[in-house]
Amino acid sequence: MKLWSPAVPHGQSIPAIHGCDGEDRSPPLAWSEVPLATRSFALVADDPDASRGTWLHWLLFNLPADAIELAAGVPRAPELPSGARQGVNDSGDVGYGGPCPPHGAAHRYFFRLYALDCTLNLGPGINRSDLDDAMAGHVLAEATTMGTYQR
Repeated sequence: MKLWSPAVPHGQSIPAIHGCDGEDRSPPLAWSEVPLATRSFALVADDPDASRGTWLHWLLFNLPADAIELAAGVPRAPELPSGARQGVNDSGDVGYGGPCPPHGAAHRYFFRLYALDCTLNLGPGINRSDLDDAMAGHVLAEATTMGTYQR
């Protein structure tokens, strides 16, 4: 499986519009080469360079199996019209929370897409641990892209 963002080439700088210095809008994402047995997708975005340890910026799950992209600016709603649900990020908010590192060195932001062999029986507002537990044994494929952000 492959994952990319038309706004953030892998390893390049994330535009300010997607961070706290701009509109804090989620970047567009697209994927391909999905396993045939996929029943849903989950997406996790995090910053492993945060001073307190890996910081979760976005948790989205139960994306439909026929989805091939996410447009920029996914609404910060617990449940989306597609039936996808969003968890709580480490800022305590539902949905995407963009890059906002302290001034200084650039941080890396990883977007990980998981193809799952089921939909997850989880309500909106879950945390990363809940998602990881529910996905255990159900991941068919994983794809990652990464961008950097510096203030």
